[in-house]
Amino acid sequence: MKRPCVFLDRDGVINVAPPEGEYITRWEDFRFIPETVDWIRLFKALGYLVIVVTNQRAVARGLLPAADLEELHRRMREALAEKGAPVDDVYCCPHEEGTCSCRKPQPGLVLEAVRKWGIDLGASILIGDSMRDRELAKGLGITYIEVREGRIVEVQPGR
Repeated sequence: MKRPCVFLDRDGVINVAPPEGEYITRWEDFRFIPETVDWIRLFKALGYLVIVVTNQRAVARGLLPAADLEELHRRMREALAEKGAPVDDVYCCPHEEGTCSCRKPQPGLVLEAVRKWGIDLGASILIGDSMRDRELAKGLGITYIEVREGRIVEVQPGR
């Protein structure tokens, strides 16, 4: 049986985004947005999978080793689970612009998750904070919820 999923961007949705052109490279700089914890709890209670899809170009730029990024995501998932807001999976594009099919707004990360988890894409939602996230949702035909600082600022229905 296919399940609905809420796809969450990371920076600006789960945690406070770094200043433009900068990256979160240390756990000590990771600051949760409290409202997102509540959203995850709600979606889990409704039977949704919760999957993070994030571009992390800092790896391609040599600013963050892939192993350190994996550790940061492990700690993020652990901290969220301790708050009663477990994340089912994290999909990350570590590549530079224009070099892959997984960098948002390309659909590679979401399609990989759909294959692995048996996701009902038509019943799924993407929560993000950027034009890339909006374009990804539109290309997939799923509902897009734009957020800023833990507040919903726009809902764009899917097909």
